[in-house]
Amino acid sequence: MHPRQKELFKNIIDEYIRTAEPVGSKLIVDKYKIDVSSATVRNDMMELEEAGYIFQPHISAGRVPTEYGYKKYVTEQIDLKSELSGKEKEQLIKDIQNFKDIKDSAQKIKNLAKILAEKSELGVFIGFGPGDSYYTGLANLFSQPEFNNVDLVCNFSAVIDHLDEVMKRVYEEVREETVIKIGRDNNFSSDCSAVMIKIKNVLLGIIGPMRMNYQKNVELINFVKNILK
Repeated sequence: MHPRQKELFKNIIDEYIRTAEPVGSKLIVDKYKIDVSSATVRNDMMELEEAGYIFQPHISAGRVPTEYGYKKYVTEQIDLKSELSGKEKEQLIKDIQNFKDIKDSAQKIKNLAKILAEKSELGVFIGFGPGDSYYTGLANLFSQPEFNNVDLVCNFSAVIDHLDEVMKRVYEEVREETVIKIGRDNNFSSDCSAVMIKIKNVLLGIIGPMRMNYQKNVELINFVKNILK
């Protein structure tokens, strides 16, 4: 993948994460002011498709990232140590002040999970230990366009019904550093991704479709890590 294709690939994924719509060559040229023709962009897209990074869901549609593409994007573009900006951090700290007087530590973490679900607009799960789990934000998760697929809803609902069993596996795998599991590497669902960390033996994660804002969710997880450590 040469430099122009790397930039094109990043633009395709960033745009798809934002809109959930297949990304066409004309949009790329117009929005990102690329100094090549739409035909050249289409040729680059074909090469990216042949390499397995993107695919065309319909003959006349733009391109969509593959699972392999998301993994490459995360490896090359996502900073796992990144922190929230000052303004975003200040707002979250204000939100946390609302339950500063709660004595029960588990309840505090559950309240943090609810804030994470609201800010990420996705689902959040907690493992207080193997077999001791909590989740919130399913309405956010199921409102994502991907969950218009009934089979995906049914499959993910089955995971939730057996969450304690899944959490036993995940709990042992995750260590005290932020990790991202995508597609078939994700024990919760091969159609989803999860950003996770273990903090003082408490597993915390954000789960959503592979088309999630990975950098934002990493920063949210790291914020909670700094609050709880």
